[in-house]
Amino acid sequence: MQKIRTALLSYGMSGKVFHAPFLDIHPGFELLGSWERSKNLIQEDYPYVKSYPSIEDVLADEVDLVIVNTPVGTHYEYAKKVLLAGKHAVVEKAFTTTVAEAEELASIAKEKGLKLAVFQNRRWDSDFKTIQKIIKEGVLGDLVEAEFHFDRYNPLLSPKAHKETVNDGAGILKDLGPHLIDQAVCLFGSPKSVFADIRYTRENSLVDDWIDLLLIYEDFRVRLKASFFVREANPAFTIHGKKGSFLKPRGDVQEDELKLGKKPNLEEWGTESEALQGLLHTEVNGEIIREKVPTLQGNYFSFFDGVYDSIANDKPEPVTAQDGVKVMQIIEAAIASSAQQRAISL
Repeated sequence: MQKIRTALLSYGMSGKVFHAPFLDIHPGFELLGSWERSKNLIQEDYPYVKSYPSIEDVLADEVDLVIVNTPVGTHYEYAKKVLLAGKHAVVEKAFTTTVAEAEELASIAKEKGLKLAVFQNRRWDSDFKTIQKIIKEGVLGDLVEAEFHFDRYNPLLSPKAHKETVNDGAGILKDLGPHLIDQAVCLFGSPKSVFADIRYTRENSLVDDWIDLLLIYEDFRVRLKASFFVREANPAFTIHGKKGSFLKPRGDVQEDELKLGKKPNLEEWGTESEALQGLLHTEVNGEIIREKVPTLQGNYFSFFDGVYDSIANDKPEPVTAQDGVKVMQIIEAAIASSAQQRAISL
């Protein structure tokens, strides 16, 4: 099996939790190390890898793939350097800060014959995979509306300066927003237009921390919401069709287990509690049913499997650069919509 030599551009929470554990266990990748500006933390967890002093040292090494998992405002600059150095890239969300940046990166990758994927791991959450299955089965009939929430209760400002100071990559729209938007586009495609309300609700907040986006499709609507002031959780996913409804709490356990240092064992990995099963209330063959639906297993390993297949076997990336462009188009439309208080056509 071909080994794809891979390096990270950061070993903070995302490198430690979302990337290194999967790269380490996947037989198709060789984790070479991470760029670390002041500490050698990655070597505490993986003693056999390198701690690079600069991005130039990363790119000078025999690296095939670079994970751009730095703050959002740096994604374009670093991803462009990676691609121009002839390396494949995975870029975290938000892909970039503008549509123009996203399109340029996609163009460079295409021109150089490189793979460029966006790390939208929430497509492989247990709850979202279950939503996909319900919609694909058509048990709700023609869809009328959907509402996705990514809510928390956390009124305190983040200690991470890049998240709370005014910059092109800060704010909940470019933090949690890309998850919600990508999931909607993955299910339903790009909307015709966007209407958005973006607010600042925490005391002394300098960045947006509350969003309400309405994606307008030809014959149905999708509402996307995220807030830091939801102590009692709404369903993460609510889908209403002409035959019935499906409501699902947010239940994926992968992030929490990774933060505890657990390693993905693949067989039982991503299995959430039965107490968080979704509720299906619909009509099937003339009979009204109201029952809990078993949740599918979540697994971020599948994303890395897709990245491997794209590089080793020249298959499409699991989340393409064009997927990233579509998300950025909706984000830019949402910003314009909130400022102008009107729907913005795509």
